[in-house]
Amino acid sequence: MIVMETHQDHTSSKIGMWLFLLSEILLFGGLFILYSSYRYKNPVDFHLAAWELNRALGTINTLILITSSLGIALSIFFIQKGNRQLSVVFLFATIFLGVLFLGVKYVEWTTKIGHGLYPNSPRLLGRPKGEILFFGLYYSMTGLHGLHVLVGISILSVMLVLMIKKKLNENRTISLENAGLYWHLVDIIWIFLFPLFYLIT
Repeated sequence: MIVMETHQDHTSSKIGMWLFLLSEILLFGGLFILYSSYRYKNPVDFHLAAWELNRALGTINTLILITSSLGIALSIFFIQKGNRQLSVVFLFATIFLGVLFLGVKYVEWTTKIGHGLYPNSPRLLGRPKGEILFFGLYYSMTGLHGLHVLVGISILSVMLVLMIKKKLNENRTISLENAGLYWHLVDIIWIFLFPLFYLIT
């Protein structure tokens, strides 16, 4: 009876997590549609504005997040196999890569701000409407994604503490699995953001 209740709790937790992820997909999906609509109406301005972005930093951040997704997957794998030590190592590596991602994004943002390219700046307001829209979407969408990364880092940090305190083990992995699902979503969203802003010119 106890096993059945535990299984039911895990099922409910998984369903709840997938429903939450679906709401996040709908949120960013709406933003992607909005971006596509504005880009269709202002192709030249979006093309020119996209060249202002640093593709090298965008590529580095993409590699960082892809690697971090591997890290959380390995952390879950090892805790399920009963190897808590290796699970802690890969979970810590995932958190570190998340912080590194935000650090790179901070450098990119501050560089753009230093060049006067930020919402409502005199330099940006003097540009065509399409470029103003591009940078407005760039800051809002990458900023919202960055907030999700920060939330993900916080969640994974809680998981790390629980693991170090031995409150997570091969028989209690559902919370880490759900945290992993959230982190994979963060990664997938960036994989869409990266080509939209940096590659499609």
